[in-house]
Amino acid sequence: MAARLTPADPLLVAEALARQPRTPADLRLLTKHFLALLEDRAPGHSVEVRVPPYAAVQVIPGVRHTRGTPPAVIETDANTWIALATGELSWDQAHADGSVRASGERTNLTSYLPLT
Repeated sequence: MAARLTPADPLLVAEALARQPRTPADLRLLTKHFLALLEDRAPGHSVEVRVPPYAAVQVIPGVRHTRGTPPAVIETDANTWIALATGELSWDQAHADGSVRASGERTNLTSYLPLT
């Protein structure tokens, strides 16, 4: 079983959020940080949230997924994930414009976002 992600140091998060443009290291730190917060807020294993190439987590209570492609998947890029996590972008906006792809049950993260 993969190790759980852990939230990053708040000072490092603030610095990475403030930096424009963000470096690949900033994107990696922020993506993993906000996925760790989502794991804490929505523990479970029924939905896989993927932010390639940085990380993926399983969240939301329900049937545990263990092998192959999960029945419920959310996938997006790092910039979109960070914007969702910080409230700069709403779930509905991201889903409507195609920057988030979600399939399966319980894949609407509106009740968990923003994470800040």
